[in-house]
Amino acid sequence: MKKPLIIVESPTKARTIKKFLPPRFVVKASVGHVRDLPKSTLGVDVEHDFEPRYLTIKGKGDVIKELKSAVKVATDVFLATDPDREGEAIAWHLAELLKLDDPKRIELHEITKDAALKAISEPHAIDMDRVNAQQARRILDRLVGYKISPLLWAKVRGGLSAGRVQSVAVKLIVDREREIEAFNAREYWTIAALLAPAGEAMSFAAELSEVDGVKAEIAAGDRAHAIVADLEGAAYRVAAVKQRETRRNAAAPFTTSTLQQEAARKLRLRVRRTMQIAQALYEGVDLGAQGTQGLITYMRTDSTRISDSARDAAKAFVDSTFGPEFYGGARTHKLREGAQDAHEAIRPTDITRTPDSLSKILKRDELRLYQLIWERFVASQMAAAVFDQTTVDVEATPATSATRYGLRATGSVLKFAGYTAVYEEGRDDDAADKLADKAAATKDGRPAGRVMLPAVEQAQSLDKKSVEAKQHFTEPPPRYTEASLVKALEDNGIGRPSTYSSIVETIQARQYVEQSERRFRPTEIGTAVNDLLAEHFKDIMDLKYTAKLEHELDLVEEHKENWVEVLRAFYGPFERDLKEAEQKLPRLEIKDEPTDEICPNCGRPMVIKTGRFGRFISCTGYPECKTTKPILKDTGAKCPKDGGMVVERRSKRGRTFFGCANYPACDFVSWDRVVPEPCPVCGAYVVAKSRRGTVMLECSKDKTHDTSAIGGAEREGSEAEAAPA
Repeated sequence: MKKPLIIVESPTKARTIKKFLPPRFVVKASVGHVRDLPKSTLGVDVEHDFEPRYLTIKGKGDVIKELKSAVKVATDVFLATDPDREGEAIAWHLAELLKLDDPKRIELHEITKDAALKAISEPHAIDMDRVNAQQARRILDRLVGYKISPLLWAKVRGGLSAGRVQSVAVKLIVDREREIEAFNAREYWTIAALLAPAGEAMSFAAELSEVDGVKAEIAAGDRAHAIVADLEGAAYRVAAVKQRETRRNAAAPFTTSTLQQEAARKLRLRVRRTMQIAQALYEGVDLGAQGTQGLITYMRTDSTRISDSARDAAKAFVDSTFGPEFYGGARTHKLREGAQDAHEAIRPTDITRTPDSLSKILKRDELRLYQLIWERFVASQMAAAVFDQTTVDVEATPATSATRYGLRATGSVLKFAGYTAVYEEGRDDDAADKLADKAAATKDGRPAGRVMLPAVEQAQSLDKKSVEAKQHFTEPPPRYTEASLVKALEDNGIGRPSTYSSIVETIQARQYVEQSERRFRPTEIGTAVNDLLAEHFKDIMDLKYTAKLEHELDLVEEHKENWVEVLRAFYGPFERDLKEAEQKLPRLEIKDEPTDEICPNCGRPMVIKTGRFGRFISCTGYPECKTTKPILKDTGAKCPKDGGMVVERRSKRGRTFFGCANYPACDFVSWDRVVPEPCPVCGAYVVAKSRRGTVMLECSKDKTHDTSAIGGAEREGSEAEAAPA
């Protein structure tokens, strides 16, 4: 008996949909991409309109065979791949490969029964503008990667790669490091007096703000101490008291970028981990009696828009839970310039499914991320928080000088909680934030904007408890974290929601940058490659040019630009730059980095060298002493044999593998990355298997076990290309 066939990308998504749709539907998974450009050659005919040559991805034979068999006995074929450019391209490749005469494209912005049935009732044709935008991006990335990489091998060392977006991300990190190196700290001082209304015990801190009517800027300690001496014997009175009501609105619901940033700030999750968990929540979780349901909407979006039905549900929930006064009205949030409005913001699919109701179902990190998404969405629909803010200006009159000093204290009291009853946005732990908090803190360490001030009146006398001067130094701009790098990419119009995670991972995998205390530093090889590309490929390394290309891809999707013309406009100047670089570029030598280690065999210092297969520690006595040591990269997982660290290593042929840090005492080894969490079914270790376009988590003991609760699959970006050796 023939049945309708639905094809999705992910096996997890297929299982979820299969459980809630009627049995008359057959659901299959393509397991990511089915066709791509060849690995061994460029695969793009630059002479004939950049025609791509697509091949079936190696290892997909059984999947394709199964899909072809299912198509033969299907009444209709619905292509339900992800609702973005990449998903649209996969749908098109499936239609081409399976020779579908009438493919029906449906988009699932949330994996729920109602959303699926509605999508099936409203199929549409494959959007070729969206497909062409993806093709143009894919070909751009292939041209940059396959054309520049051989140049890097010849002039720097083997194994390097360039990427249209990854190289710009590295440039941001290199430029920031140079800002830090060039920064000259400037000394400045702050002075605060601890005061109290005459005869009262409650005190408050007021900071020096003016000297003789001019803003107080104290650059040296001798002047600061002279002012303190003046203030020690001064008389204090209240010059003015100002009170006003202030309102603070909630942040918009999450986009991909803001979710990654907030999860890093509040949950300390890496960007990649955030997307893995979000994918699992989107694709579906077994809720027991409620069946398997997708808990959040599609997680790759840069829109803050929400549907009318979601807004109505939020109003009903807020009214019944907090009261009508807590509802913020039909609020809309302004889209970021250049943002695409094809999808909603990231929100829970059912607002009544509270985090508490899922506490015994979701794993720890799943619950934490879901709670973050749920709280942010609920708060975004709530009323503003209202504060009573008081500013007290104090006049200090010294006994021994005619100088007039002005001090100021500011405090606020929460008058109406509004959205803060549910959620408050996190803050970056940047040096600038720390400095602001430090400068504004009272004597007991509380931020000035949160202090409670005693009731005082104009002209009232104040008792001085103490006066203190503090020395400070201006600080350089902070190094990027994963979250702040994603924000910088978004602010500059670089990349798209589907690529942020892969960009962050790629620049580390290529060893162009490394993390120290959760902040990025460029490696020597990263700086060298950045400088080389910046000198010879100015367009590719220019932030505005890269953003312009992103905008042109958006215009292709909107049927306002021709994708071939976009490629042609890019390739002409790029080809000229490439030929010039091949002729002028000198051979670069990468210097060794010193370490504190001493060679155990000959006693000479050891250094970090960069070879074809990455960085390693070597004796400076080479070639007489050939002692080397690997630089171990902790994966966060524990060895299943002895409980030691599982670290990333490189084989002699440069292939990455994973093994126990206690080798040779422990011989555990895996070609696949071991993830920190065990299999939820049997407790065995779980590995991340990378198939073209998708990373799947698989139990090492039984690959049929459902590991979706750990984080599901995440489609990898394609922009980080390197030509084959």
